[in-house]
Amino acid sequence: MKELIEFIVKALVDDPGAIDIKEISGDKITIYELRADKGDIGKVIGKRGRTAGAIRTIINAVSARKGKRAVLEIIE
Repeated sequence: MKELIEFIVKALVDDPGAIDIKEISGDKITIYELRADKGDIGKVIGKRGRTAGAIRTIINAVSARKGKRAVLEIIE
């Protein structure tokens, strides 16, 4: 899942080297903390949060097939 998020986000930003994703796993839930360059945060979030919402939808669909829950947090 971490690789999927990384693949999607790196295609959106200007500086793919600045992308850092931290995975915090629990029994039923996994939290992904996404850090990006300040100039690229807007591209990851998108207008009115639509891009971030789409990424979260994909993550939820994949994790639901595994019987878990995933949360994406975008951190500056």
